[in-house]
Amino acid sequence: MTVFSKIIKGEIPGYKIAEDDHFYAFLDVFPLVPGHTLVIPKYEVDKFLDMKDDYLSKVLLFAKPIAQAIERAFPCNRVGLSVVGLEVPHAHLHLVPLNTMNDINFTRGKMNRTPDELKADQEKILKELNKH
Repeated sequence: MTVFSKIIKGEIPGYKIAEDDHFYAFLDVFPLVPGHTLVIPKYEVDKFLDMKDDYLSKVLLFAKPIAQAIERAFPCNRVGLSVVGLEVPHAHLHLVPLNTMNDINFTRGKMNRTPDELKADQEKILKELNKH
């Protein structure tokens, strides 16, 4: 079982943003920038493009209102989307608030946000998500 599956099941604490029958979104606990969120399928599949076709066609529709809420919650030019998938063998889409190209540079150091900071980030996104 991947660490992401353990987050979905509540075995590892996480900062949930949204969930439906097929997908789960939560804050990256080691974000590139505040508001960095991950969207994952609820079933385990290693590579993003190995997801079932119906999941591939729906993942962006699930992510769209979350990205819009992130953009409102964290002043940025846009929310970037990235699929890298080298750290955890569970398909995931990164939603990253962007002001510069360096904001989505995965080779630079990641942030160490405190639980209080992560909770505040989660609340900001949820407040915006619940407006729409």
